[in-house]
Amino acid sequence: MTDGRSVDLPALRIGQGFDVHPWSDDPARPLVLGGVTVPDHAGLVGHSDADVIAHACTDALLGGVGAGDIGQLFPDTDPANAGADSLALLAHAVSVVADAGWVPINVDCTVVLDRPKIAPIREDMERNLSRVVGAPVTIKGKRTEGMPSLGVGPHCWAVALLTAAPRPATDGAPGSSTSTSAGSEPG
Repeated sequence: MTDGRSVDLPALRIGQGFDVHPWSDDPARPLVLGGVTVPDHAGLVGHSDADVIAHACTDALLGGVGAGDIGQLFPDTDPANAGADSLALLAHAVSVVADAGWVPINVDCTVVLDRPKIAPIREDMERNLSRVVGAPVTIKGKRTEGMPSLGVGPHCWAVALLTAAPRPATDGAPGSSTSTSAGSEPG
């Protein structure tokens, strides 16, 4: 401030995540979005279950605390990650956030695809993701409006934004304050 007064601001972290997967030609591959298996629709290609929404949320959490991205934590070259449940990967990212001294406040995610429609499964997806994250997760579905490069044909994509605050500690450990000076981080 110009008058020399200091301002205590709550410490916050913001993380942004993005993921994209191509549509599978295999009609037997299930489509998983936000932890919901969508019936009667071919899935997405990926080393794990290819849940593009859970992956974007995972990257947002990891990025928000400077812990890399989903590919670093769960490389697609590791056979142990083949067919992995993306909600389990998200749960691991939540533990990374907690270990770094932060707690998610909310995650907001947008998925871009023309079909299937998101509205019929939105509440189930939000409930699944919120349960794993431990904070509200909201999902918005957007159509490509006829722009094929955005989500019709070869791919489906999602972007997520995380807001996190320092995790309150009950034992006086670093990070126990929920209000710190601007620019400081939990210890």
